[in-house]
Amino acid sequence: MNRNNVLGILVGMAIAQMALAAPIVAPRLAPLEAPKGLENAQLLADDRFWPGADRLRIDARGLHVLDAKGNTLSLLEGRYEGLDHRTGEHGLLVATLDKRRQQAVLLALDAQHRWSAPLYIPGMGQALEGLCLYRDEAHNAFAFLLGEEGQGEQWLVAVDERPLAAPLRVRGLSLPPQSGFCQVDDLSGALYVNEEEVGLWRYAAAAEAPLWRTPVDIRQPFGGLAEAAAGMALVPGGLLALDPQAPALHLYQADGDGWKPVARLPLQGLDEPEQISARNGREGLELLLVDEAGSHRGPLAWRPQAPKAAPPLPVLPAQVQTEPVPSLGDAADDPAIWVDEREPARSRVLGTDKQGGLLVYDLAGKQLQDLRVGRLNNVDVRKGLRLGERTLDLAVASNRDHNSLHLFAIEPASGAVSELGQIATPLDDIYGLCMFKSRQGTLYAIANDKDGRFLQYRLDGASGEVRGELVRSFRTASQPEGCVADDRNERLFVGEEDVAVWALDAREDAPATLERVIAVGGPLKDDIEGLGLYAGKRRDYLVISSQGNDSYVVLEARAPYRLRGAFRIGLNAASGIDGASETDGLDVTSANLGGPWSQGLLVVQDGRKRMPESAQNYKYLPWSAVAEALGLE
Repeated sequence: MNRNNVLGILVGMAIAQMALAAPIVAPRLAPLEAPKGLENAQLLADDRFWPGADRLRIDARGLHVLDAKGNTLSLLEGRYEGLDHRTGEHGLLVATLDKRRQQAVLLALDAQHRWSAPLYIPGMGQALEGLCLYRDEAHNAFAFLLGEEGQGEQWLVAVDERPLAAPLRVRGLSLPPQSGFCQVDDLSGALYVNEEEVGLWRYAAAAEAPLWRTPVDIRQPFGGLAEAAAGMALVPGGLLALDPQAPALHLYQADGDGWKPVARLPLQGLDEPEQISARNGREGLELLLVDEAGSHRGPLAWRPQAPKAAPPLPVLPAQVQTEPVPSLGDAADDPAIWVDEREPARSRVLGTDKQGGLLVYDLAGKQLQDLRVGRLNNVDVRKGLRLGERTLDLAVASNRDHNSLHLFAIEPASGAVSELGQIATPLDDIYGLCMFKSRQGTLYAIANDKDGRFLQYRLDGASGEVRGELVRSFRTASQPEGCVADDRNERLFVGEEDVAVWALDAREDAPATLERVIAVGGPLKDDIEGLGLYAGKRRDYLVISSQGNDSYVVLEARAPYRLRGAFRIGLNAASGIDGASETDGLDVTSANLGGPWSQGLLVVQDGRKRMPESAQNYKYLPWSAVAEALGLE
């Protein structure tokens, strides 16, 4: 590289640094519309649904779609206030409040520029202070409603910009008092809510997300806001928030999982501005603000740096859900699939209620049995137990009341489940459990303790009573839970929750040498929870519950354990079924159970039951959906 090139690079770097160091100046805003009749206004994110469409306005006549010159392209008459929107290939969605009915309403303009019938959202039992829209990675649209007493709600309202026949309540939200403005960053799934005299808060917006909040900024002297927090706008990598009493505009740059203050810009000449919208323009950002004097528009010479987004995981809709477990709180934990080989459609799903027993469901999710026998954590099933003169199928569960193996008979002709008794173990805190059937037909139960110990028991029912003999023990360095056996290849997979999935020989007389399959990090987020094995005709797959990011990781089940991908289980709007999250246990079968389960069935525990909220349950997913999404053989 010659001297001139070096000098050129250095000069360029110096100019870039000067530009970065240059202060951001206040936006140049010009009056746009007088306040008479004006309720709200918002710049459109894009004009895919109507080329030339520029912004929305709510006034005394109704809701207008305007072009850049202020001409009305479409008008929906009515008395509205509050405004948010989403655009897409199929049209425009608008959320607002119908003032006559005092009710939130979703309005949709299709690609042929026709308004659909309004979709009204049931009232909250209190005055509505604000609302906003959110569109998730599966193109489901949700409305967030903010009530005057600090209560909020999330409703599913549309799919692919097409309103549902009826809105579905997803969950209730506990929000700060004095909250009247909200916005959602669709890309990160973050909901931002103001608390007028305190500051700005961030919540997780996803339907399956926990109700946690973190502060973005608060009032002085603890934060940067001088007086109050009101309307917000989001652009890629940037958050803009109004302090109407200062008046000032606060700019924040995305910084990892949080926000970094960039500038506080005075808004001279504006009278308590509370509403703001923004979008990327040629010279930075285009702004539209509404105050007591009307609307104002102008550029802001700031373009935040958008963070790199990870490629989204496939989201597969749940096909079936079970009836909720009887116990409240953290109750459902681990499923096991029993296959009826003579009549596959009569197969059963066994699920633990770790507050009280074992549940049995059919393939439609209907509860058939409830065995109240104690705190059962994990359960597994194997066929062909010789019990005296009879041959039965066997389910074994870890009983945390007695630190025992709890045994259940499954009648091959009917699928009926009954108690067989218990086998004591020396474990102090029994936790996970799985079963293994050797090539010789010997059945084993492998249980673990929170301290990392695993005990392998050979099971025998020749005497007419099931007995268990301890034949092997091994351990992981920290807490395990999930495990699954590959009977065909006599291998055992165990999950060490915060560390890795390990494989070892499942035979009782083989050395228990742990081989790492996949470690936490990358696609696998701790806790590692349920493990399942899909025994395919051409290839076997290991399915892992990656609880830390509410996903399911799929690997080939033979070394070198090639990663085939990951997916999430999302809601099914047509069937009114929520997705799955915070999954503990799972099970999968490759058996042809007929209908949607012709390539097999995946069952997962759902840690957060939504739509509507109730006790936990289990979700069913056709394996064919997983295979198609991940390109599996």
